[in-house]
Amino acid sequence: MSKRLSKSILFFVVLLVAIAAVPVFAGPVPSKTAVNQSLDSRDADLQVVREVASNEDIKAVLAANGFTQAEVDQKLAQMSPQDLHQLRSNLEQLQPAGLTRQEWIWISIGAIAALLLVIVLAD
Repeated sequence: MSKRLSKSILFFVVLLVAIAAVPVFAGPVPSKTAVNQSLDSRDADLQVVREVASNEDIKAVLAANGFTQAEVDQKLAQMSPQDLHQLRSNLEQLQPAGLTRQEWIWISIGAIAALLLVIVLAD
């Protein structure tokens, strides 16, 4: 097998690995709730959102942006049941800051593939 053919094959293999290493960050999207959502459900959603808003880190970020705890509570009380439920659903989907371990693995695979591609093309 010629050197050029082997480089071409290696190039395409690395290219396929790089394409396969692109992570997909899609997740479920919550739907709007029914208009007649019960008050108990709204109260449960409000309690969860208030618990999250009372977290010390969250309070610090809100305060840095000029919001007092009273203002946050007032805004939450004014939210519609549908919007409150959607906010709660979105809070449950949030991840802590930073990438997950799986995302770092995919990024590493992509970086290694790119490095191999550079090495192959440099020869």
